Amino acid sequence: MRIIDLTMPIAPHFRWRTQVSVAGDIAAGDQFRVTRLDATCHGFSHVDAQAHILANAPTIEQTPLERVVGACRVLRLEDVQPEEEIGPDRLAAADPGGAAGEILLLAAGWDRQRDSNTPEFWRHAPWLNRAAAEWLAARAPSAVAFDFPQDYPIRLLLDGVEVPFDQHVTHDVLLRQGVTLVEYLVNTAELRDARCLLSAAPLKIPGADGGPARIYAIEGLGV
Repeated sequence: MRIIDLTMPIAPHFRWRTQVSVAGDIAAGDQFRVTRLDATCHGFSHVDAQAHILANAPTIEQTPLERVVGACRVLRLEDVQPEEEIGPDRLAAADPGGAAGEILLLAAGWDRQRDSNTPEFWRHAPWLNRAAAEWLAARAPSAVAFDFPQDYPIRLLLDGVEVPFDQHVTHDVLLRQGVTLVEYLVNTAELRDARCLLSAAPLKIPGADGGPARIYAIEGLGV
């Protein structure tokens, strides 16, 4: 059995206002050391609830854990090129096959090509077109996980450029159909097997439209 940590560390980042502060010094005689965190629910490795894009939709604590913890198959995309448009044929060729209801993990090893704490990680990323998002939806997964910024407009947000929402194709297609999104994984190049058990359980934050998650894969369980 192997456990592979796929989580991007929560730390100061150029894109997200993140503050990590520590009070107390045990070496100086304080009884406790206490860390305080201020971070967005949609930064770093996280899970999107449907409430992220839909009014009156389930929030993160209403997203069943069964959607983000379970059998997962890995679509290997390690030879993806910077700024490559990924279509359904590319995904079909990478899919090892499996049952409906599984989690799909798109593993490009993108953090090996670009540092996630640089603009290049976002501006140079590959991205999915609408046909690819529809292909994923047709597999009826419980969730889809990505290790790259999967919608083209995500790079434009760095410059404050907004485009019509339907161009955020995975959000528009998958979240609308109840497929949970798991975003900004790292370390997927360490995965060896085509199948694993994936855990992407988000923090239970009542009323939130997403939540940070400690995401990991377990290989060797025969799932």
